[in-house]
Formats: sequence, C-alpha cells, structure tokens
Amino acid sequence: MQKATILLFGLLLIFSGCGDSPSNYTDPRGADYAGSESCIQCHKDISHSYTQTAHYKATASATPENVLGDFTTGRNEFLYEDHTKLVMERRNDSLYQVHYKNGKEVKAYRFDIVFGSENAQTAVYWNNNNTFEMPISYYKAVHNWATSPGFSTAKPYFERQAIKDCFACHSSNVSNKAYDKSSDASHFMAMEVEDVMNKSTIIYGIDCERCHGPAKKHVDFHLKFPEIKAANEIVSFNKLTNQQKLDACSICHSGVAGLKIKSRFQFKPGDNLSDYYRTPQDSDGDVHGNQAGLLSQSKCFIKSQTMNCLTCHNPHENAAKNVAAYSKMCMSCHEKPKHIPKTIQSIAVSGMPNNCIDCHMPNQSSKAITFKMSNNPKQFDYNLRTHKIGVYPLK
Repeated sequence: MQKATILLFGLLLIFSGCGDSPSNYTDPRGADYAGSESCIQCHKDISHSYTQTAHYKATASATPENVLGDFTTGRNEFLYEDHTKLVMERRNDSLYQVHYKNGKEVKAYRFDIVFGSENAQTAVYWNNNNTFEMPISYYKAVHNWATSPGFSTAKPYFERQAIKDCFACHSSNVSNKAYDKSSDASHFMAMEVEDVMNKSTIIYGIDCERCHGPAKKHVDFHLKFPEIKAANEIVSFNKLTNQQKLDACSICHSGVAGLKIKSRFQFKPGDNLSDYYRTPQDSDGDVHGNQAGLLSQSKCFIKSQTMNCLTCHNPHENAAKNVAAYSKMCMSCHEKPKHIPKTIQSIAVSGMPNNCIDCHMPNQSSKAITFKMSNNPKQFDYNLRTHKIGVYPLK
C-alpha cells in the first residue's frame, strides 16, 4: 500500500483559558502521551482547523459518514469476467463490498478502515488480527469506483495484506499484538509478532503528538502554570535545524526505496531520518509519496538552504486549492521572473503572477498508481502535482 501524503507541525499557539486535563484517558503509546483531546482545551481554533486536513483524515473508522463513493443502485457495481461482480452495499449500519457469482452471493467483506479522503480512498477489512485491502477503491477524479492500485479487472482478490507499515504513514499508532506461543510444541514465551496487529491500539489519522511528540509533561506543566505562555516540555520547531524540519516531513514523504532500520512510529521531531532508513530519499521516486526527494532536486531548494515544507504549507490547515495562493509564495522570491519570448507569447502576461504552479509544478501521473473502471479497457492515470520545481516544456 502506498504511502499517502503527510506535512507536519508548526509552533504551538499562545496558551489561554486552559481547563482541566482529561483524567481517564490512557494513550496506547504510553504514559508520556496525553492524547489530542488534551490539546483542544488550549488550542481550540488550531485543533478545529486541523480536523479538516488530509493528515487528520489519513485513516478513519469506516462509518457511513467517512466512506466516499456512491452506494445507490446502478452506481455501486464493478463487473468482472465470468458473470462475477462486486456490489458496494449498505447493510444496517455497516458498508460492504459483496462478491457475487452468477447472481449468487459468495461472500461479503465489511469496510472496517478507510485510507485517504482528499483525492481517492481505499478500504481494508479485518481478518483475525490482520487487515486486507479491498479490491475496489473510490477515485474523485472519475467520481466512481475503480480498481485499487495493482488489482486485476479479471476477478476480485481479497488476500492482499495491509501490513503495519501501511499504517505508519496513515495513522498515529498501531501496536503489535502479543501472541502466546506457550501452547505450541516449541513452548516459546509470549512475544510480539510484526504482522499481527492489536486493533484496540489504533489511533486514526495523524494526530498532534505524531508530529509534535509526546505531550503529557507539556500539558501537565501548562495546566499547573497557565500564566506561563512560552511552550515548555515539548519540542519547539523553531529550534530545529532546517534538515530536522525536513526529516520530520520526510519520514513519510521521501519515498519507500530506503532500507528500513526501525519503525516510523518511533520517530520524534528532532530525530534524524538516517536513523530510520539507510537510503532515506529516493530522488527518482514517484510523485505519490516522494515529495521531499523531488523537492531536493529543485534549484529553489538548493539555492535557498533554508527552504522546507513549512515554507509553502501550513500543516494545521487544509492544503489550498487555489494556485494563486501558492503563486504568492513563489513571487515572494521571484518578484520579477524572466520568461522567454515563447512563454510570453503562449500565456497571458497579466495572469502569470497568479499561476506559477501549473507551469513550474505541473500535475504528473504516478508510476505507482493506476486504475481501471468497470467495463472500460482504458487505464486511468492518478495525477498529482510534482514537487520538483523547475522549467517544463510548454504544452
């Protein structure tokens, strides 16, 4: 499963009106964590805006309100070969992909967890202590159901496991389940198994502490001393080096070519990416999941020495759709850009300052993600904007 797209952090807002700390909450990550609910009491506005972001919605429980796609008759089927089809159905309070063969139900697979919400959404179902990807996903580009990346249009396949590492960039926690092998002939002691997950430990989406680090001491300190406005007992991104800021984003936005040393769930702001991957950035990687590697090749980035993801992105707000907003950031450094005559002849000069992005960060098709729709031989591309800022040929 591909790693979906994560931008991070920013400084904490000035504290005011702090209330009581939630006392009954136990975070599955350990006693150092306070839980995002504790952040709301002092950071109400920023917490509310963050709930609208793609990071916050990177994973979610597959309730009807969280699942994209049409479940109405006529728009909820995917037809395969040999009189086989999948039908997206509502049954009571749950949603299913139901496998039919020759008009008879073979098996129904329940939507349990959804990944993504911005451009597309795929789902997984639980089978014992593992999750498995559904063969059909929803794509906003075509407003329809289509094959999940890498799945066939010949017959449905429900055995592709979504391993723990899939959750490492799409959620804030999931722990391995302790598996007791004492009853086996080998009489091994109870141990944690990498591909056996404890579903009760899942924290959906990217929460505050996934980016800012454990906050229990921070919360306790400011509840005890509300008059102190400077953030204590938490990492200040202002004090991180530029590389550390980049690494914090790159833990999920630098591709998957590197050889993993340890779990991304262990990463804390200020850590070095090289401690987690032997080859951390794949500069030739895909537009999906390798934004940091592509950005590192840009002249803007190389010449700046201080440019990082936060230069253009506010992680506490949903990514702006208006290219003019990003173009203003470009113009802050490129006030009087020099364009060749061919460019000036092809594009209205008056509109250039409001749209640097389409020319210098064009949408490109992912090499990793393609999909097909029902009864349609055409292969559709999954397009995302490249982060390799440059000069591209005019179309």
